[in-house]
Parts: sequence; C-alpha cells; structure tokens
Amino acid sequence: MRHGRLAAGTALGVGAAVAGTLALAPGAYAVEPQTATISFDCGTWGSGEATLEATQDGTAAAVTVTTDAITSPIDLAAGSVSSTLTLSKNGTGTTQFTGSANPALPAGSPISSGPLNGTVAPGDVLEAQSLTVTVLGFTVTCNATSAQAPGPFVFD
Repeated sequence: MRHGRLAAGTALGVGAAVAGTLALAPGAYAVEPQTATISFDCGTWGSGEATLEATQDGTAAAVTVTTDAITSPIDLAAGSVSSTLTLSKNGTGTTQFTGSANPALPAGSPISSGPLNGTVAPGDVLEAQSLTVTVLGFTVTCNATSAQAPGPFVFD
C-alpha cells in the first residue's frame, strides 16, 4: 500500500511539473498569411502566377516559391536551381531570401525553389517584388506585376 501512495504522489508531482513547464514555454512563431500568390513577368522567359509559402522559426524565416512563369527546360536535379526572392520590408527597404534548394523537376514543369532562407524581426511586413532564378547558367529576373494576395507576410 505504501508503494502505491508513493507512486501516485510521484505521478501527480511529475504531471504538475510538466504542466508548469508547458505553461512557461514560449509560444510558436507564426507568419500570416502562410500562403500567398503574386504575378510575375519574366521578360522573354514568360509570365505567370507564383505561389509563395512562408514559415518562421524565431528570427529565421523561409519562403518556398512555385511559379509557372518559368518552366524547366530539361529534367533538373534537386538542388540545381539557385534563387533570390527580393521583398519590400516594412515599406522602407528590401530584404532578400536566398537558396539553392529545389526538388527534382521534370522537363516542362513549373520552377519550384525553396526553402529560400532569410532573417526577420517581430512585426516585419514583407511583400515580394522580384525573383531571380539561375538555371543551367542562365539567370532570369522576374518582376512582380501584381500585389501579393491576400496581402504581405507579417511575422511574429
């Protein structure tokens, strides 16, 4: 009987400690919206829609870009597309998210690049302005021709 009370008391103590730890844990960082769309004009390479998916982990943020404005000329291996997404920052400057991460892309498929990594501060408001993509030594610059919808990314 004595062991049963000790075990019950220990279980209650551990449960209270875990609950207290969870209550003191920092909240998860969030970016809103998490997904946005925008139109790009890539000159002679074409134009089209892009989907931007944003994530945040503290001051580290990432945006994955998929756009039909540029299509893969041939099968492309994973990690072979280098991209820079330039975003307006708080209406007064710009910031860049960069990376060379992409899935394997079959010929003719929309370019998907990311995560493109950058740094944010609480309250940053970012909206895509341009995308520069380098594929097989060719650099393509795409300029935004619409506002980001449903609106700019706002980071916690």
